[in-house]
Amino acid sequence: MASKVLMPSLKLNNVTFPGDNKTQSHSFGQVSFPKKTGVSSSRQLVITRSCAVAVKPAALMATSTAKPATSYTLSHLWREVQGSNNWENLLEPLDPLLRNEIIRYGEFVAACYKAFDLDSSSKRYLNCKYGKKNMLKEVGMENSGYEVSKYIYATPDVNIPIQNGATCGRWIGYVAVSSDEAVKRIGRRDLLITFRGTVTNHEWVANFMSSLTPARLDPHNPRPQVKVESGFLSLYTSEEADSKFGLESCRQQLLSEVSRLLNKYKGEELSITLAGHSMGSALALLLAYDIAELGLNRTDTNHQDQIPITVFSFGGPRVGNSSFKQRCEELGVKVLRIANVNDPITKLPGVFFNENLRVLGGRYELPWSCSCYAHIGVELALDFFNVQNPSCVHDLETYISLLRWPKRSVHSKIDENDGVDLWNRARGFLLNAQNFYICLPWIGAAIDMVNMLQSQNLS
Repeated sequence: MASKVLMPSLKLNNVTFPGDNKTQSHSFGQVSFPKKTGVSSSRQLVITRSCAVAVKPAALMATSTAKPATSYTLSHLWREVQGSNNWENLLEPLDPLLRNEIIRYGEFVAACYKAFDLDSSSKRYLNCKYGKKNMLKEVGMENSGYEVSKYIYATPDVNIPIQNGATCGRWIGYVAVSSDEAVKRIGRRDLLITFRGTVTNHEWVANFMSSLTPARLDPHNPRPQVKVESGFLSLYTSEEADSKFGLESCRQQLLSEVSRLLNKYKGEELSITLAGHSMGSALALLLAYDIAELGLNRTDTNHQDQIPITVFSFGGPRVGNSSFKQRCEELGVKVLRIANVNDPITKLPGVFFNENLRVLGGRYELPWSCSCYAHIGVELALDFFNVQNPSCVHDLETYISLLRWPKRSVHSKIDENDGVDLWNRARGFLLNAQNFYICLPWIGAAIDMVNMLQSQNLS
């Protein structure tokens, strides 16, 4: 069952800590912790930019309280950090080992953006600027302890009326493997697959196709009740059929490389980690489900032992319906969703019809709930917003910065008239977009969301 860690709401001028009736004066904000109710069993409390407490892993506190936290290394606790217990006791407060791993995987995703060539005059336009051997070095991660083994390309099967030219494969991410030296430090051989977020127009359209369609990734058991967003599935499974050389689908490239690496390192202790931002989070979750459904991570003939599969999702949207969620949980796919509560992308698709659509105090699902989108896994909720730069709510670097420096504030005061002007421009942009993509239902929801955020942040 998915769990959610809720961020406290923020007010200016003071910070209030739980269990303390006094208010201490600080410039970085007041934290009002939400009251517990009898309806939800979700864990509450998170990181905030206002306060962070570093403690040793709670799972070990019962067995030993004398040793310092630094004596417990990642090589001993990597399974817990990868979500073997659904991150139980690692989020209240955020465990330092887990925090470091989230940041580390976030930086691997950020490397996709740094290496992505957006220079339209370049021969590598919309592809990686560097070769595989030097990519991590070129983006400042030469000491990461990982080696890139393959680049991944994706081709969405969509048409844009206002844009000429055929859809072709674009660099979407990479596969990397931890080195022998890194294995000693992290406790296992880690197969890492990372995905960037949306950049091209075709990808934006694929993001918001909004209709649910059966995934049917296992040819021996199609499971038609397991449905995912059609745009994400198209990006994951479409081939570049019109190309002279016919680029394989993103799925074919990934499954081939994952299978090769699993065979190469057979007999070693392994983990499969997938990390992505925005659209990349959706692709990461589809791949995680695909690997598990096909049984590629099973290590014995009885299918009892499995290589753990973990997804670190940064600002990711919903991907599938409740049956997709249930099947991922049955297969043991672990998902940690790092989400800003002000990030509209994390509310899509399914702004209104989602996993929260219940009746009678939340105890019963509606008959059509199986057709609603549902988030998967445990949510680590952040809370940041800057009215001078509204786009920061979805920016990966801002996510990473807040995790690295939780006391740093991204809120800022500006003149009220300037704020109104910014929101009016954002609303105007969406209204103009509506003229081009009349068939996309998310535009109206996005306009409503802009109105809601404006009222909350300028009141």
